[in-house]
Amino acid sequence: MNKLDRTIPVFSPRIARHPAWPTAMLAILAACAAPSGKPPPVQPLGTEKTGKTQALETGAALLQTQAPLRPMDVYLVGFHAAKENPSLQMEAHHYCRQVNEEFAQCALFDGNTETANLIGIEYIISERLFDALPQSERKYWHPHNYEILSGELAAPGIPAAAEKELMRSKMNSYGKTWHVWNSAPFKRTGDRMPVGDAMLEWSFNRDGEALPGLFEERDQRLGISTDEKRRMRADLVPLAKPQAGVDALKGKFGRPTTSIPGVMDQRKAGSAEAQGRGLHQKSPSSEEQP
Repeated sequence: MNKLDRTIPVFSPRIARHPAWPTAMLAILAACAAPSGKPPPVQPLGTEKTGKTQALETGAALLQTQAPLRPMDVYLVGFHAAKENPSLQMEAHHYCRQVNEEFAQCALFDGNTETANLIGIEYIISERLFDALPQSERKYWHPHNYEILSGELAAPGIPAAAEKELMRSKMNSYGKTWHVWNSAPFKRTGDRMPVGDAMLEWSFNRDGEALPGLFEERDQRLGISTDEKRRMRADLVPLAKPQAGVDALKGKFGRPTTSIPGVMDQRKAGSAEAQGRGLHQKSPSSEEQP
């Protein structure tokens, strides 16, 4: 075998069984995907670039490294609602790096073109890492099971089977999301500058919490179907565990909402379990029955 041959990995069933293979394949597929473009809804204030600035950018692209950005090759599209004001809802384009099997970090944009505005960040952790957090920290982390099981969260451009495996890997996970720019609130005019305090964002956890048309507008533009994704992910429901934060915004959307299978708040699940134990303990034994 020559030197060139030794540098080229050979695919084999053994490689396919390696724990890192699904993540690696998803990264490759995501990098190759070309979803429909969504330009930013607002342009920042300021004058046009000068020729000097453009020349400096060209030189930087040729001579400088973009190493921290290259691994951010997993593309997701989802939705967020501000925890303090759930009526502020927006579509968020996530460009993520899977740091390890239990931790990912994402840069958030209001579109998926070269001119998209950077609006925030999200960290994604596994259930195990979330359970290790102190109680005072957990209030910042929103649950993900509704986003996955409802079909709301999408990875545009990759095959359906690959997308489903990606969603399977995120079941029972949590996200900590801050928006620093309210550039694209649905059905509202966005700010042309990143003004004000950073906003802690939350997830939807019931049907009816999202503003009418929010999912549909995204689906039509990207040529995808939230309803179809929900049907395809129905077999992931048995993997779902009760999560913290599901009821954090319950009743704050001003309209009727409906729970879906596989999405339950930990407190409600704990209360039901405790109630069941109490009823069992109070039931008369065979010796006590008349």
